[in-house]
Amino acid sequence: MGAVWRCIRSRAGAPPAYSDAMALPVIQGEQVTLRPLAEADLEPLAEIIREPSVARWWGESDEPERLRENLRMDGDAWAIELDGELIGWLGFVEETEPEYRSVAFDISVSERVQGRGLGPDALRAAIRWFASERGHHRFTIDPNAGNERAIKAYSAVGFKPVGITRRAELVDGEWTDGLMMDLLIEELT
Repeated sequence: MGAVWRCIRSRAGAPPAYSDAMALPVIQGEQVTLRPLAEADLEPLAEIIREPSVARWWGESDEPERLRENLRMDGDAWAIELDGELIGWLGFVEETEPEYRSVAFDISVSERVQGRGLGPDALRAAIRWFASERGHHRFTIDPNAGNERAIKAYSAVGFKPVGITRRAELVDGEWTDGLMMDLLIEELT
């Protein structure tokens, strides 16, 4: 889970002050379906987060209650499905202040489907929806700087590196750097 999420979500579970409550739609990507997260998804998603290639980048993978709360995102998250099977999670924080409009994403997909372009497909679908339905033009994501697989996947969507957040998150007991990436809607690939 990226450093931006921890900063924003750290207010005792309170939703960000700038979040507009909205009912999330079901969104169809080329391969995946995004649907509103349900309570019944939390334990299967926690199992995905505990998979070795995912758990390394999620600090609370061994803290069940904290993990479930972060997955809920106060309703600002989709379950990612492939042919009706739950394969991942896509959370977001939407900034709606007119001068700063943007959407920050975080995503995890099961290691059994990694490398098939499903995460990028989910991100593209969400970005298109936020651009067309909510009027956004700018999007961010902040993988760990050592997470080469994630950086490659986000770059395939059109995200570009904009800077390093130094010692931004604990991984394996050591402070590691994050990589801030952004995308403008016209750069979506």
